[in-house]
Amino acid sequence: MDKSGKVSVNIIQGIASISFTHPKSNSLSTALLKEITNILNKLAGDNNVHVIVLRSDGDKTFCAGASFDEMLEIKDLKTGKEFFMGFALLLNAMRKCHKIIIARIHGKAIGGGVGIAAAADYTLASSEASVKLGELALGVGPFVVGPAVERKIGKTNFITMSVDAEWHDAFWAKQAGLFSKVFANNHDLDEAVSALAKKISSCSLQATSEMKKVFWEGTEDWDDLLDKRAEISSRLVLSEYTKNYIKAFKNKN
Repeated sequence: MDKSGKVSVNIIQGIASISFTHPKSNSLSTALLKEITNILNKLAGDNNVHVIVLRSDGDKTFCAGASFDEMLEIKDLKTGKEFFMGFALLLNAMRKCHKIIIARIHGKAIGGGVGIAAAADYTLASSEASVKLGELALGVGPFVVGPAVERKIGKTNFITMSVDAEWHDAFWAKQAGLFSKVFANNHDLDEAVSALAKKISSCSLQATSEMKKVFWEGTEDWDDLLDKRAEISSRLVLSEYTKNYIKAFKNKN
């Protein structure tokens, strides 16, 4: 298991900031996914926390998606499902959390990173935050993140991102509904995140909790849905096509 990277949490005046980092472009390993999920679940029950900011460290990539190193180690369906369930459990934790979650997207987001941006309740991004769903080219497909992304940007835009698997800039993402606002640089982004978090933290926790339920109406079947999607991904990741693709990608980079 890839144990690189770390997660930190900081709570100040009702604002909880969760930050993750990984040496390989903030990719997400099973260990990181579990830690972020556990922290979210803990914060969900903390009445001293009124709003959560989810972010990553570094200046370039917000999140490169699933850890390719760990994907190469998957040898059977059980291990594969455990890996993809890491993403499913994180998205469901974001969905079920009673606190409003703000995502700060400062750079490129790929695959699971797009899923995080979509599962947040309010997503602020910099103009450098291009997005991409490259899973189909990988031979897997964006099955687990799909419900969150489609919910935010609609079926047509989800199909566009899934099929062409190309980069879409931050302004496309805003027009599609993935990003709430886009800022010229990280300084402006950070100021906007801070101001919004402070505004939400001063609101009634009961009111924001009830609003959160409204935001996510119609997703009550996601526990089962994402479990089934993880099973699909676990079958596909075992293919020679996917193994060869990852090896070629790693050799090229």
